Amino acid sequence: MTFKLILFLILISFVTGEGMAQTNILSTNGEAEKIMKGNYNPIMYKASKVIDHPDSISRGIISRVSPDSIHAYLEKLQSFKNRNTGADTVSKIHGIGAARRWVYSKFAQISAIHENRLIPSYLQFDMGICGMGRHKNIFAVLPGTDTTDKSVILIEGHIDSRCNGVCDTACLAEGMEDNGSGTALVMELARVMSKYSYHHTLVFLITIGEEQGLYGAEAFADYVKLKGIKVKAVLNNDVIGGIICGNTASAPGCSGAGSIDSTHVRLFSFGGFDSFHKGLSRYVKLQYTSRIKPTAKVPMTINIMTPEDRTGRGGDHIPFRNQLIPAIRFTAANENGDANVASGSYKDRQHTQADILGVDTNNDKIIDSFFVDFNYLARNTVINGNAAGMMGISPNTPDFTVTTNWDRKLKVTITTQTQYQKYKVGLRTLTNDWDSVYTFTGTSISIDVMPANYSISVASVNNRGVESLFSKEILTNVLGVETPSNPFKSIELLQNQPNPSDEATMITVMVNAPMGNKKAFISISDLEGKQVEQIPIELNLGINEVQYNHGYHRTGTYIYTLLIDGVPIQSKKMMFIY
Repeated sequence: MTFKLILFLILISFVTGEGMAQTNILSTNGEAEKIMKGNYNPIMYKASKVIDHPDSISRGIISRVSPDSIHAYLEKLQSFKNRNTGADTVSKIHGIGAARRWVYSKFAQISAIHENRLIPSYLQFDMGICGMGRHKNIFAVLPGTDTTDKSVILIEGHIDSRCNGVCDTACLAEGMEDNGSGTALVMELARVMSKYSYHHTLVFLITIGEEQGLYGAEAFADYVKLKGIKVKAVLNNDVIGGIICGNTASAPGCSGAGSIDSTHVRLFSFGGFDSFHKGLSRYVKLQYTSRIKPTAKVPMTINIMTPEDRTGRGGDHIPFRNQLIPAIRFTAANENGDANVASGSYKDRQHTQADILGVDTNNDKIIDSFFVDFNYLARNTVINGNAAGMMGISPNTPDFTVTTNWDRKLKVTITTQTQYQKYKVGLRTLTNDWDSVYTFTGTSISIDVMPANYSISVASVNNRGVESLFSKEILTNVLGVETPSNPFKSIELLQNQPNPSDEATMITVMVNAPMGNKKAFISISDLEGKQVEQIPIELNLGINEVQYNHGYHRTGTYIYTLLIDGVPIQSKKMMFIY
């Protein structure tokens, strides 16, 4: 490597922030920090009229989230022209500085309307990104009414925008879908949810530096760890308001250029079995299905995706996941582009100056054809708010045991948090979602089931009918599943989940006794016996998983085989559908 090349790489690292770490991370408002740490008197922030019933919260969010309000936020965000992380911080009307001051002022206005209960702040941190050394996330804290459990709930979206060049601060970078949509969602929920009271503190977080490497979210994740702030869950929203599929889209993406989807939303999260991130996704869907969907004018379908994010992509939920905090990403069903702007054939809007609010089709200087669907974005806002609101007043999560017997019954017994009158148990087999959710009184239930491998989790239900987050999962086998004989009696290859799948699936191996130093692989072959991929897998005691990315828009039946020291042990079929 030449000396000039070394200097060039060092310069690129400084400009984008790659290889560097955030320093001097601090909240500019000490009051906000004390509240997030749980060091406050809830009486000081009590609403004069406490509204905390789950029905009032859900119905209030449904009725008060406004497509017009979201539209107004987006119009203002587009007026800043360029919200790149390294853009102008001095101008009063253009650049990232003006944008973040405006968001802060809106949080302050919302607070004034709601008895000054919403506490705005910046999270300031130092890092060289796009030639700028100091950056600020914007957040607002709504204090909880009970500090017994000090964990907070985060709703987030990033405000920074970009064009082709990751540090281009001169281009038109209105960034309406990516990610004015997420910013508007967070701001709208701060406005709507501040009317209500929650046991847990809510934090409305708008981050910076996402486009250069998730740096703003990473700073906040490092900050909560450093300060000992407990986080119950993170709901990240990114590219959440568009409904038009581009010529390209990051897999698992949309069905083709120009196709429209305004009734589906994707939830991405890390892991498979016993993933508290996937558990959070299931909780969000359960709250929507039980509280919103029955009366929704336009029902939504929530798709729990297998990967943590789209192929080759990432989002602001990942730094929180790295800190072992439950975190998921909401993304629209359709994206206009895969961000491969370096491609000479790229014609889509994402990561270009064409990511605008819409176009004027009749030359009257008024936008009349929109690329962001405000009604769709409002529906996704409601899904977020309803889930956060129910978590905000939810009971404690229990532990449990499970036993099986020869008459194909599962017996689930609650072992902690036994003070509640009702509980729920969720059973999964081949998908990321529950097959069934049972409600029971007392502390145990026996369930008649068919032979299968079941992933089981439980939740408490309080006297207002609100579920806790669900517990860890326990995997159990109900007798009747045929297990091919193999020389390793203490190991089992499980059915992949989900199955059938679209773009990715999790393959699981259960190890019941120490295996020693053995090399293991999952070999994947087509029905003609041709190997298409071989993936290494560890054989640690318990559950071991690997993710197989088959590729979007491909179909077929495949055979996956567990190989140990070159010997085939077990095989199963899996299907990919489009």
